[in-house]
Amino acid sequence: MPRRSRARQVVLQVLYADDANPDRSLAESDQFLRDRLNNEELEEFARSLLAGVRRNRGELDEMLNHCAENWSLSRMAATDRNVLRLGGYEIVFTETPNAVVINEAVDLAKRFGAKHSGKFVNGILDKIAQSQREANGGDPADEPTSNA
Repeated sequence: MPRRSRARQVVLQVLYADDANPDRSLAESDQFLRDRLNNEELEEFARSLLAGVRRNRGELDEMLNHCAENWSLSRMAATDRNVLRLGGYEIVFTETPNAVVINEAVDLAKRFGAKHSGKFVNGILDKIAQSQREANGGDPADEPTSNA
């Protein structure tokens, strides 16, 4: 598994644990990252993703609620919800190409989610990517995305 993919997988596990246990300590999360990744560069990448999702969770959840027509976050499976938060964060707040983000998120959804999670995640993240391109003055057709 590519290294950053592994980091995203571990971040997803921490986000899932945060969802299930909001009072979980940050030290526990950090120890989990260290134990699972055992690589300083990957740990820093994972910490930046985790901190970003946590810091922007309200904005991310609002954006997901807007883009997920007929779905509220509370109705989504916890795995899908957290894959979407992670992917949404990377699309909006990082320089990672949207196609890479969406492909990585779809892979996580397929691996850890239900039968149709990949398609569900792909559709919502594609909407987020499209709205970001439009907001930044770009043509929505400029950047191809995944077709999971």
